[in-house]
Amino acid sequence: MSCHVDFGGGETSLAGTRGGMNGHVGCLAESRQRFGDGLNRMDPSERQARAEATYTRLFGPRDAGAPDDDPELGEMLRRFIFGDVFGTDVLSDQTRELITVTVLACLQSLPQLRPHTAAALRVGVEPIQIREAVYQLAPFIGFPRTLNALATINEVFRDHDVELPLAPQGTVSDADRYDQGLAQQLPLYGTEIRDNLADLPEPFDEALPRFLTEFCFGDFYTRGGLEVAERELLVLCALSALGDTAPQLGPHGRACLQVGNSKTVIVAALVHCFPYIGFPRTVAAIRAIKNL
Repeated sequence: MSCHVDFGGGETSLAGTRGGMNGHVGCLAESRQRFGDGLNRMDPSERQARAEATYTRLFGPRDAGAPDDDPELGEMLRRFIFGDVFGTDVLSDQTRELITVTVLACLQSLPQLRPHTAAALRVGVEPIQIREAVYQLAPFIGFPRTLNALATINEVFRDHDVELPLAPQGTVSDADRYDQGLAQQLPLYGTEIRDNLADLPEPFDEALPRFLTEFCFGDFYTRGGLEVAERELLVLCALSALGDTAPQLGPHGRACLQVGNSKTVIVAALVHCFPYIGFPRTVAAIRAIKNL
């Protein structure tokens, strides 16, 4: 009996196995034999209870009687995100919500960014941390999308009586932003970018790597509000959300490790992105860093 399944449009050997449903049962038994049935699965009632408890921690008690045009999808969402993904532990609620804010800002999922900003505040993330997580996206997603995200989080801050503008966190001036940025960049990334862009026509062979040093590392990595380890972890999640960023994922994964994040924390952060960015981008990111 074969359990091969061709998802490329051809016939599936599952359909042609002897015994009809017995063949499917046999395939299931074979899969269990190969991969084991000792998976760390929760009891269904525990899964639901965990999901409800996590949801309540983040958003407050859920109104189960509220109108819902798609209750089945909502139930799947809650049990997967708040039961399964949060159930892997490793990360605190605060870190998870900072990751979620980062990813939703990258995706411009502004209707979802609003409640998750409120959830971040609810579990103890400081407004400065949320703002800095969004600010540092500018070099990666551009100013227009960063401003869209800032407008959304600022609305939430006002709703929660957070006084705006928040305290300044900049530490550099025009005179030293290059030197300060280089001090952040070199230990983590060396001269890789500058060397890679050296064959550009003048003046861009000098200007583009300088822009990266001054803007990304000088203007943002030197700011207060987040530790460098937090910044690197959030940037890695942002790159994963954007997709098509394989050349950047490896170096940023190494930098994450270098500044003190463990591989377990890095993988946990990327797994947390899964419900928001999808399986293909999540797995692509994990593949880029798993052998570091």
